[in-house]
Parts: sequence; C-alpha cells; structure tokens
Amino acid sequence: MGSTHAVKPSRSATKATPPPAEALSSDHAQQAKKRKLEGISDIRRFFFRNTEPVYFISATPFNLLGMDEWVRNFTYINAIDCFDGQHPNVYVPREIEHEPFTSIEDINNYLLSHPDVIELIKSRGPGGKAVFLMFDEKTEALCAELGLEVCFPPAALRNRVDDKLETTRLADRAGVPSVPNVLAKVDSYKALRKAAGKLGEDVVIQTAYGDSGHTTFFVSSEAEYDKHAEEIAEAPEVKIMKRIRCRGSALEACVTRRGTIVGPLMTELVGFKELTPYRGGWCGNEVFAGAFDARVREKARKAAFDFGEQLRKEGYLGYFEIDFLTDLDSGDVYLGECNPRITGASTMTNLACFAHADAPLFLFHLLEWMGEDYKFSVDKLNARWSDPDNIDTWSQLVIKFTPDQVDLITQAPASGVWELDKSGEIQHVRMQTHRRTVQFENRAFFLRISGPGDYRYEGADLGILVSPGRFMNDEFELTDRAKAWIRGINSKYAATPLAPGEAIEAGIEPGAFKLL
Repeated sequence: MGSTHAVKPSRSATKATPPPAEALSSDHAQQAKKRKLEGISDIRRFFFRNTEPVYFISATPFNLLGMDEWVRNFTYINAIDCFDGQHPNVYVPREIEHEPFTSIEDINNYLLSHPDVIELIKSRGPGGKAVFLMFDEKTEALCAELGLEVCFPPAALRNRVDDKLETTRLADRAGVPSVPNVLAKVDSYKALRKAAGKLGEDVVIQTAYGDSGHTTFFVSSEAEYDKHAEEIAEAPEVKIMKRIRCRGSALEACVTRRGTIVGPLMTELVGFKELTPYRGGWCGNEVFAGAFDARVREKARKAAFDFGEQLRKEGYLGYFEIDFLTDLDSGDVYLGECNPRITGASTMTNLACFAHADAPLFLFHLLEWMGEDYKFSVDKLNARWSDPDNIDTWSQLVIKFTPDQVDLITQAPASGVWELDKSGEIQHVRMQTHRRTVQFENRAFFLRISGPGDYRYEGADLGILVSPGRFMNDEFELTDRAKAWIRGINSKYAATPLAPGEAIEAGIEPGAFKLL
C-alpha cells in the first residue's frame, strides 16, 4: 500500500462500480423546491426523491452504512473494498501510486485527486454534496475544484472543537460539568504534581488530540509518568483530571437551525484486551435502554443539548458526539470529550429502531446543507427518542489485532451475515450489506476492514461485528457470547509472518492513525 497504516486502498480485481445516477423529472424537482418540508414525513420523502449526488468519501463505508437506503443518489467512495465489489453503491477506484498515508485525511485527499473518482463525479453532472469522517483544508480545496459542497462546518472550526482542552472550555461556558481538572503545561513529574494540586496522586492526563486511548495516560507515580514523559512534555498544554471510578457512555446529537437533536445514551466498550491493545481504547458500543437509570440518562441528554446550543453560538451546525463519564460512586455525569463529526457509534444511532420510526440522525445533519426550508418540533422528536420503549438493543464490537507482531494476511472472513453455533464455531451465511437483516442473537453482521494482502499489526482494525442483544453483562464485562464471536472472527484470519526488517521496509507504523 505504501502506507504507514498498512491497509491497501483497493484491490482492482474487486473494483465496485456504482449505478448511474437517475435524476427525477424536472417537474418533480421544481415541485420539491417550492414546498416547505412540513414535518418528518416530508423530510423523509424529500431524501427518498433526492436528485443531487451525495458522496461519503472515506477509507470504508462503515460510519454511514445503510444511509444509501434513505438518501437517493448516495454513493460511498472508499479506499478499502469491504464488500469485494458486491455493494451496489460503493465505488472503489483502482490503486495508483501515492505518498504514504499518515492520516485518514490523506486517504480522502488521495481519493479526491484520483482520476477515476474525478471522472465519476464529473459524469454525474455539476454540483454534489460531500461528507467525510475526517477532512482538512486541502480536502476543502479539492472539493471546491470539483464543484462539491462540503456538508460540515469548516475544517478549522471542527479542529478547534475537536481539541480536548477547547472542549473543556466550551463545556464550562455551556454549564456542562467535566471531571475535576486543570489545564496546564507539564514538562516534568514535579510540574505535574504542582499542577495537579488537590486532584490527588492518581490522575489521568490527556493531550489535545488523539483517539481510542492513544493519548490518554493513567499516572499515579513518577515511574508511570516516565513511560509517557516525552508525549506529555511536548504538548503545549494538557488536561489533568482526577481519576474516578467511572463507566463510559456515548451520545450522538445534531445541531440544527431549529435546535439540538439528541440521540440515546449508549454504553461504550473500553479497553477490553480481547479487542484492543490500548488500555483506554474504544472498542464498541451497546444501545441498551436499561444501561443507565432515568436520572443519569436525563443528565446526559440535558448536557448534550446544552453543549449543542453552545456549539451553535460558536457557529457550528451538524453532527457531533459526546463521550460521558458517569462516576459510579457519586452518580455525577461528566463530559469526557466531544467528536465534532460522525463517529464509530454513528451506525448504532442511525440504524436503531427510533431512527427507523422517524429518520436517521444524519438526515437532519444533511438537511442543513440541502437548501430546503423545513419545520418540525425538536422538542417532540427529542421526547420520542428519549423514551426507553423506542430503543431496541444492539451491540457492536470493533475488533483490532492485539498481538505485538506484524504479518501479512492471506485469508480473511467476508463481510455479511455470520452464524454462531452451539459449539462456539462460526460460519458465513450470506453476503449482506445491512445489519437489520440479522434477527437473532446467534447471528451477526460482520464488516471486514482488513483483508488478504493487508498487514496485521498491533492495533490494526480487523472488522466490526454487530448483533442484536448485549455483548456485556450487568457488571459490564464481556459476555461468553461476545468472547465466542471474537474468537470465531479471529479464527477465520490466516497470515504469513514477516521476516525481520520487512515491517520497517514496508513502512508499517503500528497504531499510526484511525480508520473508523
């Protein structure tokens, strides 16, 4: 691949080709433009009849999987062919020479510069919308050259909100509590102890940017500080938090011109050694109505709404996600961090029962860039989405390669529906692009990320597994069913070890950047 992430952008033999765009008649288009969208049914109909191309440009289709069923003329432009050419709306261009990838932004800029992608976009006619997981100023410039509108706030604003320290300051302005903390420059253990003050000996340190636990450090002694001293010291400022006994949760929301729409509170799977090599690393979610009591849910929802309204004051519109930390001793709910974008939890939010009853949260995001006047009650929508009766139980596991080694994948499980038998073995049932076809807990939808010809290394994303029911028990430990699925998926991979020095020659840098 020539990439520090060591995942090949495409396999030309399995290139996926999208169907040609089919515009609605001009009469329908003109009629749609004249009408104000009155309520959820009008909004749904508008997107079902959408005439303007919408592209999700990213390494994989994971984050917005299923959105093509809601938005007509929606196409995934991806670097990795998770479906071996079988998804009708995924386009994976042939691989061409490129600089080593150091970020998902690099992947997106490679795609937007690719002659095959340029030809595809131009063939659809003038105009079009572009959505991303990650993008930067170069991405914005490439979209402008192609006549695409980026359907997110500017990269500079997203970058500022994404800063964990800036998030803390925004929360303070919004009146949303954070774990007791101090923001300070730390260049030695002595400086840490002085800055931490009343926070105690046992603290958690975060740098401004980072994901899945890469830049979250647990420090209770000088020896633990020394392990991460270089990363901490080189940061202009860090966030030092009191360490609490907590449970992580996530909630996605969307700032609209009518107010902030808030999704349900999801539990997070964090740091399970079977799934991730990172101590504080995110590795899945559960949508489970009974995961938190009504008081905690309401605190989180109010905090998300208030934070969203503060974002609106900052000029931000659209999708965002908040990680919460619930103190198991006091019951207090604290803001952990904000991701100003769609996230790894977005498929859980957008494919849940409440979303199918109304509309996916992402549709309300996209609506802000469609040039349509609309009206609906944010308060009524939030009330419906907060009702536990409207939440069905689903779980997802993000399966990473956990051993500290590097090898080359020769065999990998296909995306689609898999079944777990009573002996703990799994077998592929059929190719499928949508998790909603999985009805029973002995079946799951698997989206393959790493396939034959890709490198496996510590922290590499192998795939995502989604199933009805829970993958954690009431003590929030992995269930036997979850462990069986993890063993089963890993057993379907085969790989050839690399000779000494091959990993260095291939430019592999474990944990270099996130794909999801």
